[in-house]
Amino acid sequence: MPTYATALQHPIFNTLSQAAANLGLESYVIGGFVRDYILKRGEAKDIDIVAVGSGIALAKEVSRLLPGNPKVSVFKNYGTAMLRAAGMELEFVGARKESYQQDSRNPAVEDGSLEDDQNRRDFTINALALSLNKDDFGKLLDPFNGITDLEQRVIRTPLDPSITFSDDPLRMLRAIRFATQLNFNIAPEALQAITNKANRIEIISEERIVDEIHKILMAPTPSKGFALLHKTGLLPYIFPELVALQGIDEKEGQRHKDNFWHTLEVVDNIAKTTDNLWLRWAALLHDIGKAPTKKFDKKVGWTFHGHEFVGSKMVYKLFKRLKMPLNDKMKFVQKMVLMSSRPIVLASDVTDSAVRRLIFDAGDHVEDLMTLCEADITTKNPKKFKKYHNNFQRVREKIVEVEERDHVRNFQPPVSGEEIMQTFNLKPSKEIGMIKDAIKEAILEGEIPNEYQAAKEYMLKKGAELNLTPVD
Repeated sequence: MPTYATALQHPIFNTLSQAAANLGLESYVIGGFVRDYILKRGEAKDIDIVAVGSGIALAKEVSRLLPGNPKVSVFKNYGTAMLRAAGMELEFVGARKESYQQDSRNPAVEDGSLEDDQNRRDFTINALALSLNKDDFGKLLDPFNGITDLEQRVIRTPLDPSITFSDDPLRMLRAIRFATQLNFNIAPEALQAITNKANRIEIISEERIVDEIHKILMAPTPSKGFALLHKTGLLPYIFPELVALQGIDEKEGQRHKDNFWHTLEVVDNIAKTTDNLWLRWAALLHDIGKAPTKKFDKKVGWTFHGHEFVGSKMVYKLFKRLKMPLNDKMKFVQKMVLMSSRPIVLASDVTDSAVRRLIFDAGDHVEDLMTLCEADITTKNPKKFKKYHNNFQRVREKIVEVEERDHVRNFQPPVSGEEIMQTFNLKPSKEIGMIKDAIKEAILEGEIPNEYQAAKEYMLKKGAELNLTPVD
């Protein structure tokens, strides 16, 4: 086997090697660091170290040798330890053997050899190890020919894939995630095993599933992952709302596009323009309301009336089911889904009042909304593609022009409720809300500028209409 000592040039590896020698332990760097070094994927910040013996003891000895003696976090239940040093996160584990029960994801664990530890790894490309031992420092240990799989860009399991995926069904998602991130193919026998074992994903916690979905969404071409989830039958267990979008119905010669594959195109489009995870979520979910709102109208064909509103409500249910945080991130996704058609409607008639309302409703997220709508253009007709993008460019220019003049983003009324109460000697009442709403509508419609004096005059006018008399 070749040596990869150049991979271990950072001084931290000498410290690791010395600590292992002090304790008389064999130790190895294993997994993602080795894989990514060979793939030239940039400098890794997470390093997994396996010790044939106590990983916790090795972590403590490394800490003792490092300047400042960085804190060691110990996870006794898992037999692991972690410390941060030199801008890296080092995780230590003792080499172990694992065996699983059918109904549980938690293995029975016992001490083992390096070979045992490599056997329990999910994929051949993650079982690669580099020696930290003094006598063969940097030597590559590759019992499953992972180097060849890296060269051939293949995701393969070290052992029988049916056993690997049944033992820990999250590995099915990890296979798809790595294939998506690295642009690899999944070996045919592994792909078949995922298809056969898809229902096993039900024993995995939603939090762990979502973590893999995040990584798929953040890949350069997320559609690869979602297409694989669909092909293997995993998608219905995670996103039945997306599955419902698949297919094309035809009635009286009228058809609609396949909204599932369209959605994947939109996600790929937005991945080219933003690293905002939650905007990518919005792209994934922007059309989920189309399945429940789909109807056929003899005069106009297929319709999806109100799908944005229905879809935004479905976002909440989906986040709740997947145990995702029901916080501002979810509200952002809801807002993007709810407003996803607004700029499209606006593009054909770019009026000042419509743009003011768009800015008012979208607030700080108007740029995100425009990015989503441009990603939503998936037509293969070059003339239409150019026309739609030109239309959106006009909307963008109008947004800048209107916002510079009217300042309606994150709108605050020029006249406060307190001033209305003082002007007309009012106690809290519905009239105050009516006047504030009237001022807001007048500004959005362009009847008055977004300025204090104009708003005050309009307040007096509306007060008179409501038979209110200003006090001196």
